Amino acid sequence: MGKKVSVVKESSTGRNETFKDNSTGKTMTRTQFVKEIEKGNYSDYHVRKINGVKTPASNPDGKTGNNLG
Repeated sequence: MGKKVSVVKESSTGRNETFKDNSTGKTMTRTQFVKEIEKGNYSDYHVRKINGVKTPASNPDGKTGNNLG
């Protein structure tokens, strides 16, 4: 099972900006979380480019209640 991450802070436009790893308590900025995903440390997440900005996203699994948020 992968690590569960929650969004801690959103920008005024609704972009997820700060994240918390619920298993370790570690808080990360969007950029830090993207780097961790790209290193392979969060297998349940991937990176998308939204309006030119690398953005973390949870991998789809068919469940609606477990998206980042």
